[in-house]
Amino acid sequence: MTSNTLRIGTRASRLALWQAEWVQHQLQTLHPELTVTLVPITTKGDKILDVPLAKVGGKGLFVKEIEAALYDGGIDLAVHSMKDVPSVLPSGLILPCIPPREDPRDALVTPDARGFERLPESARIGTSALRRQAQLLHRRPDLDIVSLRGNVETRLRKMEEEKLDGIVLAAAGLKRLGLAERISEYLPTDLSLPAIGQGALGLECREDDRRTLALIAPLHDPATALAVTAERAFLRRLDGGCQVPLAAHATVAGESLSLTGLVAEVNGRNLLKETLTAPLSQAESVGCQLAESLLDRGADRILAALGITPKPVTR
Repeated sequence: MTSNTLRIGTRASRLALWQAEWVQHQLQTLHPELTVTLVPITTKGDKILDVPLAKVGGKGLFVKEIEAALYDGGIDLAVHSMKDVPSVLPSGLILPCIPPREDPRDALVTPDARGFERLPESARIGTSALRRQAQLLHRRPDLDIVSLRGNVETRLRKMEEEKLDGIVLAAAGLKRLGLAERISEYLPTDLSLPAIGQGALGLECREDDRRTLALIAPLHDPATALAVTAERAFLRRLDGGCQVPLAAHATVAGESLSLTGLVAEVNGRNLLKETLTAPLSQAESVGCQLAESLLDRGADRILAALGITPKPVTR
């Protein structure tokens, strides 16, 4: 690396490249003397497409190889979708920059543009997320959920090929790829609470790389970062990943932050949801408090049935 170059590591999917190119453009606009190059990296999650994420190993599948390149010095910066980033980072790596968030909601795409309430009885709906599956089945137990993996374009194609009645994707990805017109309905958060970090990007670098830290600092959005901090604290306390139907979404208004969290059984029959509001200064602690409240209400039993036992908080 020379003083006027910066290498960004990214997954090679069209959406991941769009996100990295957006960061590239922002940095080159801020620093005209800087040459920013992209380094596409194939992750384990990109290679294994015929198995549900919950059975592959969940969190970290889309970031480990990129983080290894950071460690090795092959790249200077990683651009991630925050919903792919595990709640605990490897030693020596940090997420100092969270840019402004895109639409965090889930979106329903159907071949005939019909919305959720107009889906036929026993409609076949494609999704790869247990979180979405549990919430959709909680509202509509008749639905037939079909496991669907792959990038955005692949899922849209499979909807047609497999004659599905609809698929659920992140609205942010569809918008970033210029596919917003494919959205039949933006699902309200009381129907489908988003994934932790959904719609937000995370810029990861080495903790001691002061040059990169200075270059990316202007891209940071404090409000988005506080919301994501609360959501990730909730995730960390519950020790959750793709194997668990859990969700959390925070919003910032003035000097307060409101966080809604959810833990559910995979079949959606038992679904626990709660909202807490706290000052912005308590973004991390409110995530832990919300997780504790749901654990007290029975989330511990739901998680135990999935083979997960959250570690007690050390006082």
